[in-house]
Amino acid sequence: MSETPHGFDTLQIHAGARPDPATGARQTPIYQNTAYVFRDAEHAAALFNLQEVGYIYSRLTNPTVSALQERVATLEGGVGAVATSSGHAAQIMALFPLMRPGDNIVASTRLYGGTVTQFSHTIKRFGWSATFVDCDDLAAVEAAADANTKAIFAESIANPGGYVHDIPALAEVAGRLGVPLIIDNTSATPWLCRPFDQGATLVVHSTTKYLSGNGTSVGGIIVDSGRFDWTAAGKFPSLSEPEAAYHGLKFHETFGPMAYTFHGIAVGLRDLGMTMAPMNAFQTLLGIETLSLRMERHVANAVKVAEWLERDPRVTRVTYAGLPSSPYNDRAQRLYPKGAGALFTFAVKGGYDACVRLVDAVEIFSHVANLGDTRSLIIHSASTTHRQLTPEQQKAAGADPDAVRLSIGIEDADDLIRDLDQALAKATG
Repeated sequence: MSETPHGFDTLQIHAGARPDPATGARQTPIYQNTAYVFRDAEHAAALFNLQEVGYIYSRLTNPTVSALQERVATLEGGVGAVATSSGHAAQIMALFPLMRPGDNIVASTRLYGGTVTQFSHTIKRFGWSATFVDCDDLAAVEAAADANTKAIFAESIANPGGYVHDIPALAEVAGRLGVPLIIDNTSATPWLCRPFDQGATLVVHSTTKYLSGNGTSVGGIIVDSGRFDWTAAGKFPSLSEPEAAYHGLKFHETFGPMAYTFHGIAVGLRDLGMTMAPMNAFQTLLGIETLSLRMERHVANAVKVAEWLERDPRVTRVTYAGLPSSPYNDRAQRLYPKGAGALFTFAVKGGYDACVRLVDAVEIFSHVANLGDTRSLIIHSASTTHRQLTPEQQKAAGADPDAVRLSIGIEDADDLIRDLDQALAKATG
């Protein structure tokens, strides 16, 4: 493509995609392939020594996956990306170049339940730890950091409550601490929010959700802004100091703005093997082609459904930041002008038991542990995705026992309202 700037709708179709040089195929092929033939021994050595970019083995690089990486990096305004086998894999891979035993991160209390569990328990096996803080309290975020803090982690639009984080404010705190700000942009997507434009350093996605949008393909991705100085203060030796596995190569010195991305592939994927399958990359590329169209409908439907729920006497509260009554509405309008996403919770009179009856009574909504599908989805977070958390953690995350989470799809909004109406009637008697 030319150097002329292109709009989002054009880039979501064309970025990373070129006609196949062998066949002329216009759609990116599924390179269901493991290994790639070298031109000669010198070519092979250059690839393994990171002196030349190319394909070696699909655990590291694959043409279909590479197309997806380029497309998402372009849409986010980053310099490079590393696709992974899942969103959870992307989170571990995002931290991997930054952390050593004894290091920690400061994380928002408003995170997906599986992320809270991963950061509370699983990362301890690497010798890492997380301190959870209400990221609206910027002083508390800064106070929670110490000399071993290597990142701040938050979601742009938090799952499950749909709360919106003040990314520019968090970026200022991260800047003072000299650490990267990592934003999980799964719920917003780059169509609603580009965290790099607001000061974030790294972005992660569960591509399983809105980017794919079709409920067929699990995956994750990490995108690098290319703007962070990994040599500052000696905090990130994996990127600034000699790498023994590559004969003393220094990633930041050698690759500059692409240091983090190259490390993610050459070390992260090489050794952790959290690789995205070519078929999943293909399905996700197809999904991204309609991302802006879908997100516009997702948001419009969410506004209509949330407004209806807020007026219903069987509902005690709605957490959607797109409602004027939300304490996050001003922030959402300022930072997310295209909309506050399509993910939120609402509380049902009758509490926990009424929520369980509600999810059993819906007909159009699907009761599944997912979000970001074209189909509207519903789940009772306290008894499922956030079940492993303590009551205090559930409340902090917005997964209260009396609330259900909705992921609003692209169906007819009036049909969704009628479905919730009949389900609420059965749930509340």
